[in-house]
Amino acid sequence: MAKNRLVAIVGQPNVGKSTLFNRLTKSRTAIVTDEPGTTRDRQYGKCEWNGVHFSVVDTGGWIERSEDAFEPEINKQVAVAIQEADLILFIVDIQNGLTPLDEAVAQLLRRSEKPVLLVANKSDNFSMGLNASEFYSLGLGNPFPISSINGSGTGDLLDQVVKKLPGDLPEDDIDPDIPRIAIVGRPNAGKSSLINAFLGEERHIVTDVAGTTRDSIYTQYNKFGHELSLVDTAGIRRRGKVDENLEYYSVLRSIRAIENSDVCILMLDATKGIEGQDLNIFSIIQKNKKGLIVCVNKWDLVEEKTNATMDHYIYAIRERLAPFTDFPILFISATEKQRIMKVLDQAQEIYDKRKKRIPTAQLNGVLLPIISRTPPPAWKGKYIKIKYITMQPTAMIPTFIFFCNLPQWIKEPYRRFLENQIREKWDFSGTPINLVFREK
Repeated sequence: MAKNRLVAIVGQPNVGKSTLFNRLTKSRTAIVTDEPGTTRDRQYGKCEWNGVHFSVVDTGGWIERSEDAFEPEINKQVAVAIQEADLILFIVDIQNGLTPLDEAVAQLLRRSEKPVLLVANKSDNFSMGLNASEFYSLGLGNPFPISSINGSGTGDLLDQVVKKLPGDLPEDDIDPDIPRIAIVGRPNAGKSSLINAFLGEERHIVTDVAGTTRDSIYTQYNKFGHELSLVDTAGIRRRGKVDENLEYYSVLRSIRAIENSDVCILMLDATKGIEGQDLNIFSIIQKNKKGLIVCVNKWDLVEEKTNATMDHYIYAIRERLAPFTDFPILFISATEKQRIMKVLDQAQEIYDKRKKRIPTAQLNGVLLPIISRTPPPAWKGKYIKIKYITMQPTAMIPTFIFFCNLPQWIKEPYRRFLENQIREKWDFSGTPINLVFREK
């Protein structure tokens, strides 16, 4: 399986990084304001251009000698993004011209020796684009004039991104028919301990220091009737005097493993509950439509291990991860090997469900009467009629195709209604499903 490519958007504050991120990912995930420093948490999204898929990460604006208390943290995370990315989009503001902060970022990029596209943003008309010549002095090649707010030049930019991206990264030696199980979560949640518990040996370094594992490590597992490829995706080891941001590095390392997995085991620390970083990783799993198991680890350290306590944890987790709530939650202890085999059993079941297909006659026999009783809401006086349902046989995940007269008017609430009906009638727990509406 070819590994995905990662593009990082960097630059000083208020040059339009988040606006470009939203345009590339066709989303409004990143908050956009005129206030410098709005982006502090990194945003992650997917982009596709002319059949080429890659991931995009938005970073906080690089700042120096400011009064912003977040300055050191933001700058560390920008440096981490540069180190992990396969291509950098360096955004400068053509209206403000070249600034000392631009020169500081350029110096950082030259040291990284990563491929860079210099993007002169806010070129809202042709005459503004002529002012891009002053950015040649940064030594990073030709400045590429665009306007991220109105889209001018972004198509040509994406052409250049596709050309500049490295070719498909080397495929690994993992058998494509073997389920890939990625173990993800915050640093020190017990990811390496869980793999060691599966293997029954100290195969990986396990310590109490967050971020022991530097890279994603693939381990073949062939025991107790399971043949799987396990991926450990912990954070990093601190190197020298560099105080790297372990939480952010953990997410960037996890991105590649999640993208190249079939099922993700999201590890939560029972002693800390579900936190913002867990939600970030969950969001990446969702965007990549991977199978999911949530494991509440270190359950042996919880004082009151009653059914009521479990119910409280389950309710809190499903509430935080809504609207997707159809996934198994397991309470385990990796160090004590409590219920760890249940994790592998569930992972195999979810992998098998990704290949499950419902016969067309059964689909229509069950769903059409439900749709008849609860049809899609009319839109501008037009009634939507769903006439026929089938499943796409070659899809990577279960994909249901609904043929109807006005597919463009099917709104998100009704999509969720149909998905809930499908999940209620057939067991797709832990597995994402696609709903596609086509005109007939």
